Amino acid sequence: MTFSQQIHLAVALEGAGWHPAAWREPDAVPAVGLLSADYWLDQVRTAQSGLLDFVTLEDGFPLQSDAASGHDGRTDRVRGRLDAAMVAARVAPLTARIGLVPTVTTTHTEPFHVSKTIATLDYASTGRAGWRAQIGAQAAEFPLFGRRAPAPDPADLFEEAGDHVEAVRRLWDSWEDEAEIRDVATGRFVDREKLHYIDFESRHFNVRGPSITPRPPQGQPPVVALAHAALSYAFAARSADVVLVTPHTPEAVAPILDDLHSAQDTAGRSAQPLLVFGEFVVFLDADPAAAITRKERLDEADGTAYRSDAPIFAGSPDALADQLAQWAHAGLDGFRLRPGTVPRDLDAIVHGLVPALQRRGLFRHAYEAETLRGNLGLSRPANRYAPARAA
Repeated sequence: MTFSQQIHLAVALEGAGWHPAAWREPDAVPAVGLLSADYWLDQVRTAQSGLLDFVTLEDGFPLQSDAASGHDGRTDRVRGRLDAAMVAARVAPLTARIGLVPTVTTTHTEPFHVSKTIATLDYASTGRAGWRAQIGAQAAEFPLFGRRAPAPDPADLFEEAGDHVEAVRRLWDSWEDEAEIRDVATGRFVDREKLHYIDFESRHFNVRGPSITPRPPQGQPPVVALAHAALSYAFAARSADVVLVTPHTPEAVAPILDDLHSAQDTAGRSAQPLLVFGEFVVFLDADPAAAITRKERLDEADGTAYRSDAPIFAGSPDALADQLAQWAHAGLDGFRLRPGTVPRDLDAIVHGLVPALQRRGLFRHAYEAETLRGNLGLSRPANRYAPARAA
């Protein structure tokens, strides 16, 4: 099989790695390091040295847990985390080309706050911000805020998430690009005619606007969503620029793409680009047997075989490159990889997988744009309010 389409590549940064026993590895960062800005900066710089499109930073309000209802009582795994958007803001001026995509929940936050947080990150990173929008459905997180009953209907949460993203997108457009005029002669700093009320009203939010933060450098920072099934496909099709999916075979890709395209039609966004990334948890070593053995050792340390919503790959970077080529041929635009352990698997992605993809003509040899949208091949969208003002 010959497949030559360039693919996109991202990594998902989480704790000491995605395997629950990753923190026990000899080369894992000491516990206090997980709360160090330098730890996250080192990972982002490593990913940037591999020319990756973006990193995502995991986040959530309750303690990490395997129990859907809340705390699982385990004390032998990484618990606690830093705020993802704050970490992204810290590393933004210390990196140059890679996209920074923090996870921010849509369930317990207000669109106004999220809009200015991501817009500010886009300014701090000079156009490299994104937003992984995620619902918060665990019962344990609702009492942290005390504003609503726990565990409402998931369909309601996804509907709210769609309204949340729409309100944020309108707030990003509430300043036209030329609204800040700085006309010393007339003493006018802004052109008030180019600031807009958004007057967004839904069952979940009534947001008037305008934003306090001028339109971000990218106009609309890319929105990223993880989707596993119909409800989340509908949310991603309505709201996202990049959707992360978890097929477990190449044959499962086409039905997912059909579902997403159908959902885009329903949402009236069939003309909008929607990049589809596959997900893998990866354990990589030059010797495939060593990668498998390492994962088995981690499983034994944790007391259970590691399971994930995403397919798990243990083998060599070259074998993973062949697999990604096969899955891209099935219709995926790129992949978000979850390193099983850090730093080993992140290093193997950058120093093993990326060169293997480059040898196959499947990955870039240099960044091709200054912004995250540019590297993803997404154009900068026009401001929805500018044509209305000019008419």
